[in-house]
Amino acid sequence: MSEVEPKPLRWSPPPGIGYTVARRPDGGMHYIFTDLNETTLKHWREFALDHLLDSDRLTTNLYDLRQIRDLPEEAIQVALEVNSDPSVRNIRLAVVVGSEKVRDALREIDALSAGSGVEMAIFTGVEEAEAWLDRPLTYTV
Repeated sequence: MSEVEPKPLRWSPPPGIGYTVARRPDGGMHYIFTDLNETTLKHWREFALDHLLDSDRLTTNLYDLRQIRDLPEEAIQVALEVNSDPSVRNIRLAVVVGSEKVRDALREIDALSAGSGVEMAIFTGVEEAEAWLDRPLTYTV
């Protein structure tokens, strides 16, 4: 049985962006955000939509926002825009937070994105987020 090559990452971070991304072992993405400036939000939006465009199966993404203390309105709007794109139909998204303000903003995004195809859960630790992402698909059906 041959292994399937993971989809290429196509990651080229310009100066001034406040996130990094790596491919997860299951093919999804692991984002770590340190800043939500305008350059970061623009780059993330384009990068995320590009990588979801040809998604044909469940995608598991982990967003580490523990270094972010507040989600600016612009970040909320960009997240809602990405969540409303048809390409997000099969996403399991775990978000790790370090502040209650960020948790509350994510709950708002989740509520406003209902029916988008994104299954999101919020955590305070990476280990519990990884365990949730690794659940078999039948748990979410």
